[in-house]
Amino acid sequence: MEKTIPQIVEQFLDGNDSAFAELVSRYQKKIYSVAFQILGNHLDADEVVQETFVRVYKKRKDLHNVRYFTSFILRIATNYSIDLLRKRKGHTVMTDDSTSLPGHVQLDLSSKVATPSDDLRNKRLMNEILKALELLPTKQRLTAILHDIEGYTKAEIAETCGCPEATVRSNLHIARNKLKKILKQRLYKKE
Repeated sequence: MEKTIPQIVEQFLDGNDSAFAELVSRYQKKIYSVAFQILGNHLDADEVVQETFVRVYKKRKDLHNVRYFTSFILRIATNYSIDLLRKRKGHTVMTDDSTSLPGHVQLDLSSKVATPSDDLRNKRLMNEILKALELLPTKQRLTAILHDIEGYTKAEIAETCGCPEATVRSNLHIARNKLKKILKQRLYKKE
């Protein structure tokens, strides 16, 4: 029978290093995905993954309820991602080069290969969405990414960001409206 996250976290808090390795294994792709969506850069996303687990290990004493481990780790990852964004101050690097992706990500992506016509149809739209996301303020971008791309609930995002759920709903509503305006402007201007 597979262990639950709270069971693994309990073992980790008791000093079991193999439990920590299991947490890394279960969460590294999720953290990488969130970080890449926020930062748009593979090297920075890798850095976020590494630094998140270093901080989780160091801050394990701050985790008071094992049921909230996902929120705990996401908060660390998103805060570090936001710190990197602030350091860059708008120097975003977007890349289409899939060969720069880590091997495990390339393998995952290769199993979901779209047809050439799908690629052609969706490439421009995806580039426009990524560019539009970059134009949003950090909190709105983070909320839209966590909810609409990563699939987290508003309650989980509120816990992760340390804000009321009403703030998450507001940020999400504003972000979606801004994205709609930006995309409408950009897509119809080019046609």
